[in-house]
Amino acid sequence: MPPILQRLQQATKMMSRRKILLLVLGCSTLSLLIHQGAQLSWYPKLFPLSCPPLQDSPPRPKHMTVAFLKTHKTAGTTVQNILFRFAERHNLTVALPHPSCEHQFCYPRNFSAHFVHPATRPPHVLASHLRFDRAELQRLMPPGTVYVTILREPAAMFESLFSYYNQYCPAFRRVPNASLEAFLRAPEAYYRAGEHFAMFAHNTLAYDLGGDNERSPRDDAAYLAGLIRQVEEVFSLVMIAEYFDESLVLLRRLLAWDLDDVLYARLNARAASSRLAAIPATLARAARTWNALDAGLYDHFNATFWRRVARAGRACVEREARELREARERLLRRCFGDDPVLRPAAQIRTKQLQPWQPSRKVDIMGYDLPSGRAGPATEACLKLAMPEVQYSSYLLRKQKRRGGVRLRPEPVLDNPPPRPIRALPRGHLGH
Repeated sequence: MPPILQRLQQATKMMSRRKILLLVLGCSTLSLLIHQGAQLSWYPKLFPLSCPPLQDSPPRPKHMTVAFLKTHKTAGTTVQNILFRFAERHNLTVALPHPSCEHQFCYPRNFSAHFVHPATRPPHVLASHLRFDRAELQRLMPPGTVYVTILREPAAMFESLFSYYNQYCPAFRRVPNASLEAFLRAPEAYYRAGEHFAMFAHNTLAYDLGGDNERSPRDDAAYLAGLIRQVEEVFSLVMIAEYFDESLVLLRRLLAWDLDDVLYARLNARAASSRLAAIPATLARAARTWNALDAGLYDHFNATFWRRVARAGRACVEREARELREARERLLRRCFGDDPVLRPAAQIRTKQLQPWQPSRKVDIMGYDLPSGRAGPATEACLKLAMPEVQYSSYLLRKQKRRGGVRLRPEPVLDNPPPRPIRALPRGHLGH
């Protein structure tokens, strides 16, 4: 049988006759608008035949249980929105924080299942900020849950942390004129280990992953190796923020999702006036030196990311990432007009889309809906650009109504004792 017919035969096992007809007509160039419940399909659920599934590999159902460790200032809010929308379309339960934790799971405390609102248990999806605790998450999430996270280049991430948390982190508030250069010239002059929110000023990735952010790989290389090993034992995919679209391609392949399941709008982005246009090389080196544990984590998982891309077929991943970008641009134009641009919060008329502002010195941008629109399409566009705080509150209200009763919150433990990183044996390894 010719190869093209073999590929078509594989496709028929997964696609309806309608979608096969679209393939014959050249579906890779079509942009569909199909309303399915609250979902808009802007892109055909059929991928280029240049990237077919492995031969003799039966179609997999979409994976429905996902725990995303949302690290800080790594494009995690955009990933969270993807997961929230997927969960809502498929009527899945999303784990959400207890009201006393606000919209995070009582971060920076070690995660506890007690921090989860009882109306959102047992969950299928978890995607809000927390400090990783393997045992507590496995106690909460069902067997078979896929764990994923995302990292960002440490110098760029630290610049974002310094800007975003400048009014909250004592180490940053001490710096004259809020100068990143001054801080990195002598970080020990401003930093105090153990202070509230000190983790935002030193090895934040390591802290979010449950590690000891005060350890230095220069003094203890074995600690970094052990932390990497623990991450590899739990997380099936470590995405890289600098290669966001390629990461989403790997994510959708891991979970057997459709490409339109990972379409997105950029969220929680700072205005150009609130960030450095480019980080000077000297500052970047200083940031990586100060955050050496984060740098070691990033360098390792950046390398493993590209090895994973190579295994998937780099040309295939790059083509799918390009298709994703093209579909995303069409989606943004349909939702937000012919010239979809991020706007300052003061210019966003739709209250549900106004992003939270961390301080008067930092402008967080967002999208706004064109006036005069209504209906299911508008609702889908609203969710696409909805900031974390509003979407979390909406999902909590919706899930409490679905439960049918007003549940009394479980008690939250005050000041739980710190849990040290435990040495874990090598185990199985699951964008």
